[in-house]
Order: sequence, then C-alpha cells, then structure tokens
Amino acid sequence: MDLTKNDVLKMYETMLKIRRFEETAAQMTREGIIYGSFHTYVGEEAIATAVAANLREGDAVASTHRGNGHFIAWGADLKRMFAECLGKGNGYCKGKGGKMHMAMTEPGVISANGIVGAGLPLGTGFGLHFKIRKSDHVAISYFGDGAANQGAFHECVNMAAAWKLPVVYICENNQYAISTPVSQSLSAENVADRGVGYGIPGILVDGNDLFAVYEVVQEAIKRARAGEGPSLIECLTYRQRGHHEGDIQNYRTEEEVEYWKGKDPILRVKKTLLETMEASEEELKAIEEKVEKEVQEAAEYAKNSPWPAPETLMEDLYVKEDGVVL
Repeated sequence: MDLTKNDVLKMYETMLKIRRFEETAAQMTREGIIYGSFHTYVGEEAIATAVAANLREGDAVASTHRGNGHFIAWGADLKRMFAECLGKGNGYCKGKGGKMHMAMTEPGVISANGIVGAGLPLGTGFGLHFKIRKSDHVAISYFGDGAANQGAFHECVNMAAAWKLPVVYICENNQYAISTPVSQSLSAENVADRGVGYGIPGILVDGNDLFAVYEVVQEAIKRARAGEGPSLIECLTYRQRGHHEGDIQNYRTEEEVEYWKGKDPILRVKKTLLETMEASEEELKAIEEKVEKEVQEAAEYAKNSPWPAPETLMEDLYVKEDGVVL
C-alpha cells in the first residue's frame, strides 16, 4: 500500500469531517432548521474517503441522495454545503438544489440527485464524454443496493462494458433499500457477482475498511484510465442511522445496529493509526478539535446566511451556448 502516515491522518480528518457534518445536520433537521428529508452517511465514511483519495482534478462523480460524504471527501466547502442544505442563497446551488440535488464543478464535476439509480446513467454519460474526448479522466458512479435492481443498472453497466468506458461503478451496500433488507431483494448472492455477466471485474470489499477500499478502487481506476473499461465494486457497509431522520427503524433490531457500530470505519482507522503508524493520542485529538471547530463555524455561517432573493427565482434555469448560465 502506498499510503503514508500523513496520508492516513488526512483521510482520518476527512472521515471525521463527514461524520460531524452529518450528525450536526441531522440535529438541525430535528430542530426544523433544515427542511425535508435528510439522509445521513454515518457509518459509510471509509468509502467516499478512499475513492476521493484516488481521484484527479477533472474526474467526475455521480452521487446519490446520500451524497454529502462524497462531496466532503472531495474537498467541498462545508459553509457552502450547510448553506445549500438550509436553502440559503450562498449555497453551492444558491439554495435551489438543496441537500439531494447539490452540485459543484471543482476540482471535477460532482452532482447528487434524489432519484434512486439515477446516478448510474449520469456516471455512464461522464464516462462516454471522457471516451469521446480521448482523455484519461475517470467517472465514479455511486449507487446503493436498492438501485442495483433498477433497469438503469443493467443498461448502463452493459453499455460501459461494450464500449469500454472509463467508469467505476461503486455499490454502497448498506444492507437496506429504505426498509427492505438486501437478502430479500437481490437474486445473486452479491451485487459484485453480476460483473461476470458483463465481462468486467466484479469485486466485493469490506466497505468499512478504508485501506481495502482504497486498494481495490486504485486498481479499478488505473484500469479505467488505461482504456480497459469499467469495474463493478460492491462495498459492504452499514448506515448507522435510519434511512432518513425520523425513521422509526422498526425493520431492524438494536442488536444489529450495535453489532455494526462495532465495525465503525472511523474507529478502525484510529486504531490503525495508534497501533501501527505511531500516531499519538494528542495528534488525533488535535484533528478532532480542528474538525469540530470547522463544522460548528460552518453551521453558524449557514444559519446566518441570507435567503435567495425572490427576483432570482427564474435564474439558473438554462445555459447559453457559450456556457454562461442565465
């Protein structure tokens, strides 16, 4: 593995940032400060962090309704993220996208959406764009275990395989499609098993193991950049909170949740840093305090930010030929 201690410390910081952003936003949702449904990424932080560590400027990511972790891992501004979640005018989409439709264009293109499985055609489209342009950029297409049973999954993976598109399909299998356990909805034993049907690698990995995810994604991205086509990676993980804030979670037991909390990806990275990378408790505490300060300052910034002006309601709907947004 090519990761240094400093690399892992940065990744630990990213994972903490995702966790505290989500926990803070969840609290704001319960308080009625953030409106609508809020789907957290708590428990899945290793995946987004490991993937982003392998990306280059100019790559593209098609995210999901549970996508805040994907944005933060790729360096999103927490102030603008919180502002967008609150519908404020200085958010990433000027308050018009909200949490499930956030987008940013630097360091590459990343876009969330609220439709299950819709990131599959978006990611495939990014890959086709890179193929036509003859670039060595790669597209990441995130989706969940529920979306793996959408028709879009099969159409897109087949197209990408047939055309050798530079796409890495990443299934974040957190065990439930809302309340339906994957064991009741998947025909194969694993989503990754479907890769063989399209003649592409299908890899199953522990999604709570930062280092394991990093290595398999690194290989898949290297393959894509070399023109060898797509890969399908299934990351076994678990969402520690409900499908959304307010979910009564009567479809799973407390014992199950506690079992998976014992596999918490952040605690596992912390243990590795302390036991095998000679990190000190003081180093890690300093990172934790830094993250907490940054998250709370960003939340306050968003709370005190202005709402979009009414006269801007009809702006940002169309794009001119020269790329200028109206």
